[in-house]
Amino acid sequence: MMISPWDRWFSTSCCLCCHVRTGTIILGVWYMLINAVVLLILLTALSDPEQYHLTSAELANDLDVMDDANMCIASAISLLMILICGMATYGAYKLRAAWIVPFFCYQIFDLALNALVAVSIVVYPNTVQDYLQQLPDNFPYKEEIAALSNVCLVLIVLLFIGSILSFKAYLLACVWNCYRYVSGHGASEILLYVTTNDTTVLLPPYDDSVSVPLKQAPPPYTTATA
Repeated sequence: MMISPWDRWFSTSCCLCCHVRTGTIILGVWYMLINAVVLLILLTALSDPEQYHLTSAELANDLDVMDDANMCIASAISLLMILICGMATYGAYKLRAAWIVPFFCYQIFDLALNALVAVSIVVYPNTVQDYLQQLPDNFPYKEEIAALSNVCLVLIVLLFIGSILSFKAYLLACVWNCYRYVSGHGASEILLYVTTNDTTVLLPPYDDSVSVPLKQAPPPYTTATA
């Protein structure tokens, strides 16, 4: 019997110990916490711009690194991410497959974006040196890193990005397996059609059949007397 590649890689466990539902819930809560912290920092910076406003004069540039408009956009993105992660957490907990789809799409976009960064470094290796030159002078180990050869820097960056891509791909597979598990669980609750040569019978799920209370027994039969 032929097994499709999707079924071959399907698993209901992740991280070698927990179920894919539990892993998706933990991942959704973790992403929500991270984005909530980022949103809190951005809102604090917007409320007190004199204290938290960062200008790029420290980076030897003339323009601002993060103005109010960019901070508002970043805050809106963080709020949207909290909503998407909350939907994934709710969908995994309540067995709603459609609620997991936005978070799964975000993971695909994030993985593709990191892959494009890796490809751009391979195609344009000098971008690593250009990025190092834009760092502030007080950046830790800037001189030691800049003293390395360009090939060594590219290999280190690619190894780092490759590790991140592998980890993100594993998390993507966990969420996909959770989506398949939830979808399969929902499909098992759909009414079944049994077709014979003469009639088509609609059968309810087994759980619903068991939960239906039994009808009362008919009254005892008594013989009528004239």
